[in-house]
Amino acid sequence: MEKNNIQPETTYNRPTPFAQTYFHGTKGDLKIGELIEVGYNSNYGQRKSARFIFLSATLDAAIWGAELAWGEGKQRIYLVEPTGPIEDDPDLTDKKFPGNPTKSYRSTHPFRIVGEVASWQGHAEEQVNQMKENLKKLSEQGINSLND
Repeated sequence: MEKNNIQPETTYNRPTPFAQTYFHGTKGDLKIGELIEVGYNSNYGQRKSARFIFLSATLDAAIWGAELAWGEGKQRIYLVEPTGPIEDDPDLTDKKFPGNPTKSYRSTHPFRIVGEVASWQGHAEEQVNQMKENLKKLSEQGINSLND
């Protein structure tokens, strides 16, 4: 049997189809290469200066992000790469959804836009309206995001 002569350092630098893809849903009109950063008005809630930015490893969660974002702009889903550490989004984990099944994360570090999902199917209008109504009821009860 022949000996494998592949040098270990060359195997680590090869592109892989298994890299984690992250999505960011918004109504912001952004360009490839731009950074999404903290400090701007949030897309949600009370529109405070955002302390965190959000991404998801599932397209469905990013679609919700685009559909629920504040404003009248076009709903967009961007492919993003984190530039620093990310952590579970506490609004969608812990007791509410143990184990983070939505694969939703947040960070204080920027995300670089590396692409845009050109074609995706949103949720039914009735479903979006119901979600907005549920969020409104929570807000009226004083239950707000842990991320404000």
